[in-house]
Amino acid sequence: MPDFALEAAAGGRVAGVDEAGRGPLAGPVVAAAVLFLAPPPAALAALLDDSKRLPAPARERAAEALRQAAREGLVAFALGAASAAEIGRLDILRATHLAMARAVARLSPAPDLALVDGNAAPALPCPVRCVVGGDRRSLSIAAASILAKTVRDRAMARLDPRWPAYGFARHAGYPTAAHRAALAAHGASPHHRPGFAPVDAAGPARSRA
Repeated sequence: MPDFALEAAAGGRVAGVDEAGRGPLAGPVVAAAVLFLAPPPAALAALLDDSKRLPAPARERAAEALRQAAREGLVAFALGAASAAEIGRLDILRATHLAMARAVARLSPAPDLALVDGNAAPALPCPVRCVVGGDRRSLSIAAASILAKTVRDRAMARLDPRWPAYGFARHAGYPTAAHRAALAAHGASPHHRPGFAPVDAAGPARSRA
């Protein structure tokens, strides 16, 4: 389970940064930056883990607990995103780093250090420390992973009634067999990512199905 040891050892204002949505064929990549303004209460810390290890109801509970902690002045967080068009123009890694930079730039107070999940350091307006497997080691990164994932899932669910043929609410744009079949049958919507092979092979949407 993640803990607060990395943040405590670094001292100062330490933000955790993570993303959701690098693997999908559609939709934005979303990043979050989370800064605990004091050591997290035990009840909140117990809710936090790598978002991929939490079922959706647990993620939603944790996200709401983080928002409540922000309202109480215990946590600061900010979000950033890069669109499908930006992903196509930049590539997914650079678009992910752009989303992270946008999140950190919006974070107030500004952090002294960012702990970033993974092994590739984005250009941020503060020093960066990469933490491989960070969403399972750092509470701040775990919190960021939860907020990024829940926000992105909601955004994809909002697209679903506008483009019902693709099933965005079910798979959030990930390359499931059903999603690939829908792409082949209907072509790619404006929310699909140029440069991803199944999207480019599908061609543009043939109707707003």
